[in-house]
Amino acid sequence: MERYLGRFSEQIYAILRIVVGLAFSMHGMQKLLGLFGGQRMSPVSFFGFGGVIELVGGLLIAIGLFAGLAAFIASGEMAVAYFTQHFPHGFWPIVNKGELAVVYCFLFLYIASRGSGIWSVDRGVRRT
Repeated sequence: MERYLGRFSEQIYAILRIVVGLAFSMHGMQKLLGLFGGQRMSPVSFFGFGGVIELVGGLLIAIGLFAGLAAFIASGEMAVAYFTQHFPHGFWPIVNKGELAVVYCFLFLYIASRGSGIWSVDRGVRRT
């Protein structure tokens, strides 16, 4: 598959960044706005601050504005989420329901290493 899909790797990465960023921002919308079945929380609470990182960071990642920095911060938030909310209930993510936190953590670490890429505000700003 690499032979066929490899020529589209930049576009596939951009789609990954956009989809993951938008999905992550929805977690922030749950916490801060009460959308998608969520409950509103104060942005100055522990979970509310996480919601700020999720909403703002997710949108920055999705549009590709400072995506590397936003993804690095989001990766750290997911590591904190895993170790504070999931790890106390068992070591394995499949047992402690922490799979999503682990996957987001490493996806964001990857995005932090690659940056915004194509189809991003950062790329558009550099061209002008």
